[in-house]
Amino acid sequence: MKLWNGSFPFYPGANACFPFDTTQAIIVSIFLTMLATFVIILPGIRGRGRLFWFLQVVMGLFVGVVVLTIQFTRDWETGWVTANTSYKSFSRALVNVDIGLYIGLAGVNITLVGNPVNQVNETINYNEHFAWSFNADYDHSYGEGLERGLPSPILYVVEKFTMQSPCGMHRQYRISGHYASLTLWMAFCTWLISILLFSMPILLYGGYMLLLTAALMLFSLLLFFTARNTLKCPIQFGPASLKTDYGGSFWLTLATGLLCLLLGLGIIILNSTQPEKLKLVFNLDEGKGEEEKVWDKSYLPDEPSSSVQDVLMVPLGELCEVTATQL
Repeated sequence: MKLWNGSFPFYPGANACFPFDTTQAIIVSIFLTMLATFVIILPGIRGRGRLFWFLQVVMGLFVGVVVLTIQFTRDWETGWVTANTSYKSFSRALVNVDIGLYIGLAGVNITLVGNPVNQVNETINYNEHFAWSFNADYDHSYGEGLERGLPSPILYVVEKFTMQSPCGMHRQYRISGHYASLTLWMAFCTWLISILLFSMPILLYGGYMLLLTAALMLFSLLLFFTARNTLKCPIQFGPASLKTDYGGSFWLTLATGLLCLLLGLGIIILNSTQPEKLKLVFNLDEGKGEEEKVWDKSYLPDEPSSSVQDVLMVPLGELCEVTATQL
């Protein structure tokens, strides 16, 4: 095989990397639009309930966007290493690169960035995603990577997660990711129900739904934790080893789950101990006071007419004289 321009001709150039996931961008844009809409109508709310109402909107939208976005993130578990390694097959050239591994619920993302980026007459800047969701064929994606001639470090890491690999990580991560994703979809549904109950308002059952949302989110972390703590094959690049740890999505899910847990417990406790303060937080006391005033006025007896009042205001002595004269 002859070299052409310093590289093998059957290897294509590096693919351009999109800077962010479009699915996450769409979800965040929708929730930001909803937040902007609520901010616009905020001046129409009178009294001190304006601040409490704004906090409710912000907290509700935050929980919703987190539960929905982490379904598509790829940093539940992350790791990276800097190593001197071979770049492609049939080549003895060594390159200094940063190799990153990002594991999500639906697949694995592998990055390869050169130090510097331009080495061996090529631009080393790769970002490859391999899905293992139930509607995707991970091994087929790996085969396509072989046909495309991806760099050896990427193929080496991808091979660790194939079904034929003796490591057995593919089954663990795929099953745990599937059930964690299913649990998070259930948490999203319970969050919607809690928003509906708070708007009705049925505060106690809304608090119960928040507790259920927190329980489902924490249970999804437990499912992913089981795959994270299974025995793994080492990913070695010479003396350097690629080790992973929990990523940003894992900790964000944990923080949001604990937040829902505290909010749900707070609502339930306030509902049983100090319901008036809970109604004040949800801006229910003012409306209730106005309704009570209207109810009181509607059930009061009609005011007596002026003629009846004149008769009642006649002195008792004159009334007796009139009665005696008539007799």
